[in-house]
Amino acid sequence: MRVQLAQQAQKILGKSDLVIITERVDDVALLIGQMVTMGLPEVLDRHIPRHWTQRGISWGWTAVIWLASIVTEGDHRKVSVETYLKGMQHTLSHLTAQVIEPLDFRDDRLSHLLTHLSKPAYWHQIEHDLNARSIEVYDFSQDVIRCDATTVSGEHEVTADGLLQFGHSKDDPTRPQIKVMMGSLDPLGMPLATDVLSGERADDGLYLPIIERIRIGLRTPGLLFVGDCKMSALDTRAYLAKHQDWYLSPLPLTGATAEAMDAWITTGVTKGETGELVRIERTNDRGHTVLAAEGYECERTCCVPGGAGVWRERVVVVRSPMHADQQAAGLEKRLGHAETQLTALTPPRGRGKRHITDEATLVDVT
Repeated sequence: MRVQLAQQAQKILGKSDLVIITERVDDVALLIGQMVTMGLPEVLDRHIPRHWTQRGISWGWTAVIWLASIVTEGDHRKVSVETYLKGMQHTLSHLTAQVIEPLDFRDDRLSHLLTHLSKPAYWHQIEHDLNARSIEVYDFSQDVIRCDATTVSGEHEVTADGLLQFGHSKDDPTRPQIKVMMGSLDPLGMPLATDVLSGERADDGLYLPIIERIRIGLRTPGLLFVGDCKMSALDTRAYLAKHQDWYLSPLPLTGATAEAMDAWITTGVTKGETGELVRIERTNDRGHTVLAAEGYECERTCCVPGGAGVWRERVVVVRSPMHADQQAAGLEKRLGHAETQLTALTPPRGRGKRHITDEATLVDVT
């Protein structure tokens, strides 16, 4: 990159009126170009208020450059952005056509931007506009929406009103966590709505708010929402049925489902003996056709106690041979482990070893 030198610099350096400045670009140009195509600067500037005394680049361009630095450097800390900018100032100025100063990315200004983005009144409108622009430009299929929650834990201080809280965790229950709920287009994986919530919350109650935002934003009837068993809460299914949308999720073994499961399995076994099950086959990596699953379908009437809606629900009862084999192998492993432990409690007769021959003594020992 060539930069014209000032008169004072020319006197110091000699006759040359040019100096070559090298800046490492990496993938910054691609990232900023993609965000500009998405219309991110305009969308953010439209919904985040700008004070009349505010100086420097707009909130939209601040967010775009900060996101580019996070993805490129793998560092989300605010303190590192100003240092990053000093090594990319000329490149970023040319890419964005903005006058950029390091003070535009000081800690307090970035904190102010995060405060704006954390407000649902701003964030939901930003989310809506970005989805509308992306789906309109690329004509994405909107038939299937996948909803799921995840947790992110870390070594942080827990405060009474903070996001980091202790809750049910599959990773490390000794560390506080935040919970992220997301709805995205399936199978593309494009996020449509995101909620960042405190970590002590249960997943069940997080589906309805994000499903409602997606429905209002897309304004497309007959959507299929896919999720895990926590999306199968009766209130969630009733909401989707009321709005003429569809849902697909495994049912948890609670309530009416637990009561009906034995009968469903018995019916499946009977149908299997008479050859009435529907078989689903696939081709494996060796080119052989194998059984992926077999099952049958039935219907039942659902309603919410005290609610006004009643709907018919399709129930698909499926047996997976691979899953059954895994369960059988797991049971055999656990039985073998238990047998080993029991055998250790009753060693064969020998010097210094006591052989237990009755159940009462064995129970006392354990």
